[in-house]
Amino acid sequence: MTSNLLSAVTLAALLLHASGAPVEDTPTDMPAGEPSGEEQAGPSNLLSVSPVWHAVLGATKRHQKEFEDEFQHELKYHFLENYKVSSLPAGCPLSNFSKEACLHRLAHGLRIYTVLLKHVEKEYPGNLICSVVKYYSDLLINLSKDKMRNPEQVTALTSSQEAQLLGGLDHLDAFQRKMTAHSILRQLHHFLVDSKRAITKRENTKARMADRLLAPISFYNQKVATHFYVFFHKPSYI
Repeated sequence: MTSNLLSAVTLAALLLHASGAPVEDTPTDMPAGEPSGEEQAGPSNLLSVSPVWHAVLGATKRHQKEFEDEFQHELKYHFLENYKVSSLPAGCPLSNFSKEACLHRLAHGLRIYTVLLKHVEKEYPGNLICSVVKYYSDLLINLSKDKMRNPEQVTALTSSQEAQLLGGLDHLDAFQRKMTAHSILRQLHHFLVDSKRAITKRENTKARMADRLLAPISFYNQKVATHFYVFFHKPSYI
């Protein structure tokens, strides 16, 4: 295990321990009755059940406490709604979108957030959440590409695209820069939650379809096996 991996795992463990609670990767505004997909266990090769999600969501979930500790009772967490960054990518919708498209949105979105985390680090040098998120974002991107039919379409952002994302943030005043940094982390958490939920839904749907296709075959094989068993084990007097 490399030193980078050890550092990232250690940071993730520290953040999860500091939160004092299990990771909740479902937003509070999740529609009533909406299945999260977590109750369905799947094979280990499914992206939705990768432990990487637990590590990265544990880190981003920690952000709310950091914000409240910094501003005490002066500001509520929902105040960050006033500082949403318009250039951030949209999450994958729950319907009318293929798994391939969702994977591409996840990978592309994480590349954008990785760039914007430079602004967060500038405002909060040495921020542990940024260190953990950057490491596990790279893992998630690679895992997503492994599941894609066309992974070559996932490309790194150009220097001009990075400059465009960060260009307008330096012109803000000190308070606005801090609020924007916090807003980036808040929106990142929801982006990850929505992406995981959407991918889980699609992987579970694919698994259910496969089960339906295999069910008639299994039933047929069972009938054939029963027929041969009866034929070869029938009484000799028949």
